[in-house]
Amino acid sequence: MSDLKKIQSALISVYHKERVDEIVKKLQQFGVKILSTGGTKNFIEKMGVEVTAVEELTSYPSILGGRVKTLHPKVFGGILSRRENEGDVAQLLEYAIPEIDLVIVDLYPFEDTVTSGAEESEIIEKIDIGGIALIRAAAKNFNDVAIVPSRGDYDRLLALLDEKEGHTSLADRKELARKAFSVSSHYDSAIFNYFNQNNDDMLRVSHNQSKVLRYGENPHQRGVFFGRFDDMFEKIHGKEISYNNLLDIDSAINLIDEFSETTFGILKHNNACGCASRPNLADAWKEALAGDPVSAFGGILVTNEKIDTGTAAEIHKLFFEVIIAPGYDPGALEILRQKKNRIILVRKEVGLPKVQYRTVLNGVLYQDRDLKQEKPEELKTVTVAKPTDDQVSDLLFANKLVKQSKSNTIVLARNKQLLASGVGETSRVDALKHAIEKAESFGFDLKGAVMSSDAFFPFADCVEIAYGVGIECVIQPGGSIRDQDSIDFCNDHNMAMVFTGTRHFKH
Repeated sequence: MSDLKKIQSALISVYHKERVDEIVKKLQQFGVKILSTGGTKNFIEKMGVEVTAVEELTSYPSILGGRVKTLHPKVFGGILSRRENEGDVAQLLEYAIPEIDLVIVDLYPFEDTVTSGAEESEIIEKIDIGGIALIRAAAKNFNDVAIVPSRGDYDRLLALLDEKEGHTSLADRKELARKAFSVSSHYDSAIFNYFNQNNDDMLRVSHNQSKVLRYGENPHQRGVFFGRFDDMFEKIHGKEISYNNLLDIDSAINLIDEFSETTFGILKHNNACGCASRPNLADAWKEALAGDPVSAFGGILVTNEKIDTGTAAEIHKLFFEVIIAPGYDPGALEILRQKKNRIILVRKEVGLPKVQYRTVLNGVLYQDRDLKQEKPEELKTVTVAKPTDDQVSDLLFANKLVKQSKSNTIVLARNKQLLASGVGETSRVDALKHAIEKAESFGFDLKGAVMSSDAFFPFADCVEIAYGVGIECVIQPGGSIRDQDSIDFCNDHNMAMVFTGTRHFKH
């Protein structure tokens, strides 16, 4: 027996009226009777199409300012009745309830209303009751009823109507039900999160948009991105973005958002391998690349300034995976597009979430994002020697890099240029030694450089090693029971050291 069912009647209840005319005209072609409410009914009537008001079916008007329109047995009975259940069929006849084969809903825009900053009274009125009930009822009865739960499913409905000449299959209806419960659960999660602000006892995370990636972190792993990437970036050139690209892009954005002055960053495996701030973008690029031209190969480039043609010509000399900027001159794009796989992204002005989630064991970790940015007046000088204004500027520059690097990490910088870093080390001493080795391998003299650490020094060994290569100034959180050992060494050797009071672990 065929599972195809002809659509003979449809209930349409939508907030936005876009494309409703297309759907109504298509339903007309197949002789579908239309039932509707309020503004949707008026819209359809203006098209010159016959439509039955829900109020006419139920013999009850819309009440309570529109809060109650469709919540009636004659509506939900027609949706929930099982067509092959003799008892259901008999009750429909007894109470004169017509079967409804298709339900089309577009919910009140709750999330958009919250985002708009509206008053709470307006937000509450945008909590859809009847619409969400229609979606769930139709989805539950997918054996007999097709549900179109959002505007995003209009194309699918129109294609189905054409392809199957006004019929739907069980597979069609079950897939639409899956979409429907996704819409309803996401909607309820958004409402819950509005009421759950500043509470940590429960968690609901929901994303309706997804993109299947070529693979995960490695080729044998599946990978999917859930989110609205296109809200943040315009991709204007290059190959498909990968799982690892997305991790690096996230790290790049977190890094560049630390800086207000013209800055160029180069990242590899989520860590900065080059970074510099300069009045001129081309100089920022040149100094960033000098920090580690080896690791820069195949890296991710990011800047907070529009890329000009001259800078693009220099950047083009390097092989890299992704470049991110707020804009590009036409000449710059012409140059950068010469590599077909090179991913070119334009960053849009979109705020980032202020919380982070991470799966751990059989659960999820939740925390506030590390948005703390140290200011000059917050630094506590703990040594006799005090840092100069230029050194304070370098200390804060280095501390921004430390904050966005994997722990344990040490950053060495001078004149707002990353000279080298040691990242992801199990020992802070090893991180420092690695940074010194890298800096020296690229010809940097560390005399006059500053050192930043993401956490306190448990011993004086790091400041001792730093002094031995000419580092004159140190920034660290402080807080070790042996802080005085490091302070005493700095005082004995005329080094300046400041405490921030804030640790910046990143794992």
